Amino acid sequence: MLPAYVPSPCAAFFGGGRPIDGGRIMADGNRMLGDGKTIRGFVAGSLCGIILGMILFWMGDLQIFGIDLPSFGDSTYSAFVVTASLAIGSLLGDMAMSFVKRRLGKKRGAPLPGVDQLDFVAGAWLLTSITSPVWFFSNFTLSVVLATIIVTPLLHITTNIIGYMMGIKKEPW
Repeated sequence: MLPAYVPSPCAAFFGGGRPIDGGRIMADGNRMLGDGKTIRGFVAGSLCGIILGMILFWMGDLQIFGIDLPSFGDSTYSAFVVTASLAIGSLLGDMAMSFVKRRLGKKRGAPLPGVDQLDFVAGAWLLTSITSPVWFFSNFTLSVVLATIIVTPLLHITTNIIGYMMGIKKEPW
């Protein structure tokens, strides 16, 4: 999941500039996405996730706490597809939920507990399951899915608090 975890904080850190939605207002009177979703942030966040994933791929067999981590593929091309899908999918999932939150009348930064912590996971999983179904279903077993759903909110909250303390985020959630 690391290529999916990295893009959002990198997008916040390197972002800014032109919003993806170009400032468009929808029929409900709210922005399509808002100023927080920028082209530079999307590109930078995606590249950071892809680069991290490819570095991990090139490093070969890895273990954390005695657990073998899966490879992102058996070739550079397949690893690129998987890591790009995880990275880009995570940002698309976050953008999709931003779109939904705007439709619900929620302002930028307004919390939506549970959803805010897992929207990027859903996007990463959806895109990766479409682009690399064999890899996805062989690596995201039930135990891995459950562990991800439990650990991700804790990591998300922690990194958001750190980003808030660093002045990168405007709110600590």
